[in-house]
Amino acid sequence: MEPTSYRLPRAQGPKVAVIGGGHGLSTMLRGLKTYTENISAIVTVADDGGGSGMLRQDLGMLPPGDIRNCLTALANTEPLMKELIDYRFTEGSLAGQSFGNLFLAALNGISRSFDEAVSRMSQVLAVTGRVLPVTTADVQLEAEFENGATVVGESKIFYCKKKEDCRIKRVRLVPEYPKALPEALAAIREADMIVLGPGSLYTSIIPNLLVDGIVEAIQSSDALKIYVCNVMTQEGETEGYTVSDHIAALFHHSAQGLFDLCLANSSPIPKAVVARYAEEGAEPLLADTKLCQALGVEVVSRPIATVEDGYVRHHPDHLARELILLHAERSVRIAGDYKGDTYRVEKRGRH
Repeated sequence: MEPTSYRLPRAQGPKVAVIGGGHGLSTMLRGLKTYTENISAIVTVADDGGGSGMLRQDLGMLPPGDIRNCLTALANTEPLMKELIDYRFTEGSLAGQSFGNLFLAALNGISRSFDEAVSRMSQVLAVTGRVLPVTTADVQLEAEFENGATVVGESKIFYCKKKEDCRIKRVRLVPEYPKALPEALAAIREADMIVLGPGSLYTSIIPNLLVDGIVEAIQSSDALKIYVCNVMTQEGETEGYTVSDHIAALFHHSAQGLFDLCLANSSPIPKAVVARYAEEGAEPLLADTKLCQALGVEVVSRPIATVEDGYVRHHPDHLARELILLHAERSVRIAGDYKGDTYRVEKRGRH
């Protein structure tokens, strides 16, 4: 197929609601902002580890880490400001803490609510689109394992799973079914494309689906709904899982048929990298398409991964390009050539 160029002003790009958390979400956002300004990142607030956990315990605020990563990914600031936001203290009582977390904590202290503090930080960083906490309720994440063991606290799930040596049966929020941020529900309702992931299955994506109103908003939307699957299984969370296992877990915690499209990676991963991951019990995620089809989900494989410093990651530009292409192919017909602030997508033959 001959390459085809689509050109649209970013301001006229599709309205995209992305739902998740962790580094996978922020990676995708860095790519998406080059195609559209109409981005709403809906982010989990169940984290209780690291610097976020310390501020949560000391100040009684919601965890800022995942929010900060998304704000930084969407920021349009001078390099010095980004370096400052990402800076981590190396000594004293603040060792390991991010300046960006402290900045958001300070804004939280002078704002009426956490979501208002996030909005103010967005203004400071000249953020493309919006970053929204999925809820402003103070929630913890509880995991139940197949052997009946339970643990409360997102940061404890990894270690408990290693100890119990069995799969996670389900996770839930404590307290259950907190109210969603109204702006998050509105963003989902208004979206042209809803993207779940990429990110940790049980600790970054599913917690959002346990917030009251989120699943119903996704179900009622006519938007293109896509799950971006991880490239590798995750130690302490999804060892031995296939793509269909991920989809089944998502449906189990939300609703059957919540989405009908899954974007998976087709880029080859070097054998040496696969071997290193295997030492930690992780492996490339198998796209078992027939079992996915049995769940009502079509798997689309595209080259969206890269290897950096020996680690497999989603490539922000490649992932964003394939998402925008899927939207163009499945949802809209783009014609004409636009001038000004534009994006360019090369439409290639199927892989």
